[in-house]
Amino acid sequence: MTMLTPFHLAYHVTDLDHARAFYGGVLGCAEGRSTDTWVDFDFFGHQLSLHLGEPFANALTGKVGGHMVPMPHLGLVLGYDDWRALADRLEGAGTEWVLAPSVRFEGEPGEQWTMFFRDPSGNPIEIKGFKDLAGVFAG
Repeated sequence: MTMLTPFHLAYHVTDLDHARAFYGGVLGCAEGRSTDTWVDFDFFGHQLSLHLGEPFANALTGKVGGHMVPMPHLGLVLGYDDWRALADRLEGAGTEWVLAPSVRFEGEPGEQWTMFFRDPSGNPIEIKGFKDLAGVFAG
């Protein structure tokens, strides 16, 4: 198996204070460097750079199972226990769900738990949870 390395992703948000409250406060991401126009976060081991500007367009055009999900979207894979803890934290924060925490492909290769939500600027995020991370690429 290839060693995983952190990705870097940069996208727009409309308000850095709201982004800090959500990514830092709700998601629990540590803040890194920043200026008055952008802020970096340690997004579960990956570098996420949020810049002031107009967020990318997205629409519910991705069909996965019986659900339509926002495309494009940022995604992350966690072990199930970390996924469950994050889902509980988001539920406690009153998150408005695009797709509430649920399991899909149950009992099949690639069984996964998923949740879709948006950040305060409307950027869609999917977090997947796997009880066995070897199932991420199962066919």
